[in-house]
Amino acid sequence: MMNNSAVEISQLRVRRGRTQVFDGVDLAIPRGEITGLLGPSGCGKTTLMRAIVGVQKISDGTVTVLGEAGGTKRLRQRVAYGTQGAATYGDLTVRQNLAYFARLLKAPRGDVDRVLDEVGLRAQAGQLVESLSGGQSIRVSLAMALIGTPELIVLDEPTVGLDPVLRAELWGLFRGLADRGVTMVVSSHVMDEALRCDRLLLMRDGRIIADTTPRALLADTGTADPEAAFLAVIERDRQAHGATRRTRREVSE
Repeated sequence: MMNNSAVEISQLRVRRGRTQVFDGVDLAIPRGEITGLLGPSGCGKTTLMRAIVGVQKISDGTVTVLGEAGGTKRLRQRVAYGTQGAATYGDLTVRQNLAYFARLLKAPRGDVDRVLDEVGLRAQAGQLVESLSGGQSIRVSLAMALIGTPELIVLDEPTVGLDPVLRAELWGLFRGLADRGVTMVVSSHVMDEALRCDRLLLMRDGRIIADTTPRALLADTGTADPEAAFLAVIERDRQAHGATRRTRREVSE
């Protein structure tokens, strides 16, 4: 594990019904960087993020976040989680949503105005959330995650469905947060977003198949774009697991 890790996971096992989602996942996420969690839908990204923020029941293993056991009360003001679904009240204004959440966290005075400026929603502060555009609604959810100046922000596919301009603006905001020392974990199934991250965790079928950097990923696969690189890593993983299964079958016979 890394000495400067915001998150350390060891031998994580998660079952959902009869399905084994994770069977011994190990990983470390560095502090003050953007770690991209990338992979196709259904590969386990959301389950992993839920385990990090402490809302996922686990079968075995340890999850350590900012030096504490994941999900403990002491982490409530240090860790923020933005889910895929909007965690807002549509019949309240943007400011009312933020003010309510700020009271729950006992955040400092002025936090609402601070995050309104950070996400560019000052002009929409008095609008009902249900009247906002899709991109603006996502900004409200992000603003709520920024209340209380968390040290770790976990965002589950925050740019899904957005046009390229809005996606670029949000990634600019993520970069600004990381430059201030905030640890960002951002999931996506859009491979070109990999190039905006400092570190990459590529997932497939509940496994981490690559723990790398954007530059190393392209160099290691000899490709020019992240989508081709990810497909190359998947093919390499498929061949490796196919060989392992054949070896096990031969041994058993």
